[in-house]
Amino acid sequence: MNERLQSVLAQRGVAPETLAEACEVDPKTVGRWLGGRVPHARHRFRAAQLLRVEEIFLWPPPQPGTGRPGAVPGAELVGTYQDRASVPRETWLSLLQEAQHRIDVLVFSGTFFAQSNPYVARMLATRADDGVEVRLCFGNPTRSAVARRGEEEGIGDTLAAKIRASLTYYRTLPEIPGCAVRLHDTTLYASLFRYDDTMLVNPHIWGQPASANPVLHLQRSDAGTWFDSYAQSFEAVWATARPWTPNEEGTAAHGQD
Repeated sequence: MNERLQSVLAQRGVAPETLAEACEVDPKTVGRWLGGRVPHARHRFRAAQLLRVEEIFLWPPPQPGTGRPGAVPGAELVGTYQDRASVPRETWLSLLQEAQHRIDVLVFSGTFFAQSNPYVARMLATRADDGVEVRLCFGNPTRSAVARRGEEEGIGDTLAAKIRASLTYYRTLPEIPGCAVRLHDTTLYASLFRYDDTMLVNPHIWGQPASANPVLHLQRSDAGTWFDSYAQSFEAVWATARPWTPNEEGTAAHGQD
């Protein structure tokens, strides 16, 4: 069975008949694809285009002769976005609402994460009440990594101010069981947003704000290594970060408009 194709069809709300029409094949042919048969190249292209995923995710290439057994480079890549603003707001909301086990966020400021959803703290608290582990990790506004990143982006102390403003949205979370907020002093090469086995990775380019950089949409797979590598990097940063308390000196009293 091609479980990936089945899953993406369900997520996108696309019926097998619709896929068959788009690829100009008989619905029975799509049934055979769902059963594991690999389509012709032109059909793979049309299907991936309709479903807005990478073709390699639906039909990974044969296993290479080197590397981890079963590992296929890029097999976890569901899609890409030109920049962070290109990720639909509905995607952020649905991933947060549908997570069942964990939500991990690793950023410097993550201001957009709250400003695009003013109820984010309430939603995270609700997910924690449902048994989801919520871990948010922001840059420490008083430490060297944030100062260095601010200089590289050409905004100086503005980044530290953005972090303090962003933290005000999460004032109530440290008191809620299942929620934790920490501050890191790490050279951050990518912002990470994990929802169970789905992750949005926002790589950082020197001198540019994260918002101007691409986003990778990853889905964990036994045939790949990218997801686990980023997940391990989150754990490494989290282990060295320190807990944040809302009454710390220098944290703004109110959120930024």
